[in-house]
Amino acid sequence: MTETVRGTDWQSWQESWDRQQEWYMPDREERFRVMLDMTEALVGPEPRVLDLACGTGSITDRLLRRFPKATSTGVDLDPALLAIARGSFGGDERVTFVTADLKDPRWTDALPYDSYDAVLTATALHWLHSEPLTTLYGQISGLVRAGGVFMNADHMIDTDTPRINAAERARRHAGMDRAKAAGALDWADWWALAAQDPVLAGPTAERFAVYGEHADGDMPSVRWHADTLRAAGFGEARAVWASPSDSLVLAVK
Repeated sequence: MTETVRGTDWQSWQESWDRQQEWYMPDREERFRVMLDMTEALVGPEPRVLDLACGTGSITDRLLRRFPKATSTGVDLDPALLAIARGSFGGDERVTFVTADLKDPRWTDALPYDSYDAVLTATALHWLHSEPLTTLYGQISGLVRAGGVFMNADHMIDTDTPRINAAERARRHAGMDRAKAAGALDWADWWALAAQDPVLAGPTAERFAVYGEHADGDMPSVRWHADTLRAAGFGEARAVWASPSDSLVLAVK
């Protein structure tokens, strides 16, 4: 167990976050596997990675377990999730965490490096509307070295397929209801537990003051992401993995 002197079991918080996220995305590990497969294929097994909107460091955790010689910079604004990340990876010289707002035009100034082999993110950028996300993609293009990659695994909705979308959503939510009845924690349940923890209560209150209950962003299609990334300066961009509800878009500089 990874614990602080105050007795916080950071590893258990990490695992609890993973289980809560898997309630929404049962195929979450599969998208991480493909993300790391493509990272290795394009930039090798020792990448310098920017874990964008890193949360508790889920990508960083899987990155370092698979590629021990990799390094990671995690950037996020959420004080509670960053507390878990910093507690979990404390003392690991391969990892740096940075507090920054991705909507701040100067957020890249806080990073320890000017360029990265790979910028990776998952289930986070749907918090942004299309206009700030377009701006962010331009900034990311400036951070990825020539030949480097950007990958975003997230909810990407094709509005041209409403019947397929409705059927997928109904099936997915039926499974979520069954898991909830069996005791799975949802988003609200998890944050209620964090608010009761003596170490996380303060950061949790702070994060809700920053974000509210949940941001109201956009979930544009795979085509929109690929087109926007190419316009931002990436040479190629397309989906390399998809579930019935989500997609992983890969862009190569």
